[in-house]
Amino acid sequence: METFKGLANYQYILSNDTFRLAIFNTFFITFFQLLIAIPLGFLIALAINSIEKGKNFLKALFFIPYITPAIAAGALFLFVLHPNGILNAFLSLFGVGSVSWLENGVTARFGAVILSVWRSMGFNVIIFLAYLQTISQEHYEAAYVDGCDRWHAHLYITLPQMRSAFAVLIIMGWINGMQRFTEVYALGGLTGSPARSLHTIVGFIYERGFGNYEFGVASASACVLFVIILAFTLLNLKITGGKD
Repeated sequence: METFKGLANYQYILSNDTFRLAIFNTFFITFFQLLIAIPLGFLIALAINSIEKGKNFLKALFFIPYITPAIAAGALFLFVLHPNGILNAFLSLFGVGSVSWLENGVTARFGAVILSVWRSMGFNVIIFLAYLQTISQEHYEAAYVDGCDRWHAHLYITLPQMRSAFAVLIIMGWINGMQRFTEVYALGGLTGSPARSLHTIVGFIYERGFGNYEFGVASASACVLFVIILAFTLLNLKITGGKD
């Protein structure tokens, strides 16, 4: 006969070092992804918005990684992050020695960050472009007439108008980041090798539920993840004004 455990599974996961490491990895990868991808996406969107021809081609070029299946992107980056791969070949141009990205816990996390930045960049660029095109050109013309240069025009006109775009992308980025699994699974397998440095919250749920058949632990972990995502979702609704 089954025994009701009450909150025992929650007590277990919150005191479990593997689960806490999974939370750390998830937040670490998501934080650095957003730190790089959002400012870089904004700069790329500014560059694309300033040209006359080829906008649609560049939009498609940057958006392709976003619609690429995550497992395919992860498999591709196994070659990109290889010691003799494309990334190390590029870094060698700047005098950086070969890095074994997936053999060390710290570099493996940053390898996952690079993959996440590559995949999310196109979505960021498209959102920023959509917001940029809503800014009236009359604001810039008036600023230039008053002697304002392009840098200060972006500083005092563009950035204030883009606050909601930044807010939405940051919150949505955190929500999506909390659900990260397929990409890191392709890089590090079920246990997020090396040394569980790529083990995320969803990876922990999958391993305990479908690997070890500890469905109570997996369900409790899923509930914790639900609460985290719910918090970010409510924050997103507050920032964007809910239904308005």
